[in-house]
Amino acid sequence: MWILITIAAAAFQTSRTALQHRLRALLSVGGAGFVRYVYGAPIAIAAVGVIVATGHSLPVPPWRFWPIIAAAGAAQIVATICLIKAFDASDFAIGTVFSKTEVVQTAFFSYVLLGEPLRPLGWLATITCFSGIVLLAGGWRSRPSSTAPASQASARLGMAARFGLVAGGLFGLTAIGIRGASMSLGSHPPLVRALVTLAVMNSMQTVMHGGYLAWRQPDQIRLAFRHWRSSAVVGVLSVCGSACWALAFTLQNASKVRTLGQVELLFTFAVSHLVLHDRHSRRQYAATGLVLASVVAVVAFG
Repeated sequence: MWILITIAAAAFQTSRTALQHRLRALLSVGGAGFVRYVYGAPIAIAAVGVIVATGHSLPVPPWRFWPIIAAAGAAQIVATICLIKAFDASDFAIGTVFSKTEVVQTAFFSYVLLGEPLRPLGWLATITCFSGIVLLAGGWRSRPSSTAPASQASARLGMAARFGLVAGGLFGLTAIGIRGASMSLGSHPPLVRALVTLAVMNSMQTVMHGGYLAWRQPDQIRLAFRHWRSSAVVGVLSVCGSACWALAFTLQNASKVRTLGQVELLFTFAVSHLVLHDRHSRRQYAATGLVLASVVAVVAFG
């Protein structure tokens, strides 16, 4: 079950990220990140309401739940901003590729923070996955960079790498935080724990990110609601993806979930090719095949 849920999460995430990237024509980096929470939180809260209406009891979060989910929410806010900045520095595809280093980072964080190491073959597959990502990034050339001076292209690639790597690490911490918070809710059904965790996190993120924008960029809050048609779609896709991730993290080791989630690279290639009309080399397809092979290995042997 967690495998299908993870694949759905990756598909929702790719769609949301692509639309969020396009919102940069209307909003700042902070504003484009904010819409996923302000429109996602009400849907998550409504989902919890449906759970209550169907007769399920809600868990009472222990004290440790609150700092864990607050930290996870803050990490996701900063990670999203870094990812959008990586897109701005290069393009949708290469920013996504660099952020995929979260596979290795999540495995490390899961081992250190939750005591959930992979088996030896799982570690080998995770390292193979990272190698494929490095190969893929090394062979990528975005269209804007192809006509730019070599030094400028190198600088933009370096900036995309920095923001993408930071985003990957923070997304890894977010995954660990969501799993840790959800596990602290006791023996309630996984779906109930996942939705409660998501609703609390999205609500906190709306307050945290909204407070920052009200202080530094108040016009962005107004614009987020003015362009509600585009923004709301991002919010809906975000909460659907986040619900799938949270449920997957509740059901399975965060490292395995994030590794399987690398099928998002396939979806990224599809969006890049069919929507953005980018073309890719044999090296890029070979690297993607390496990543997918490692995904299958981690699921089968990790």
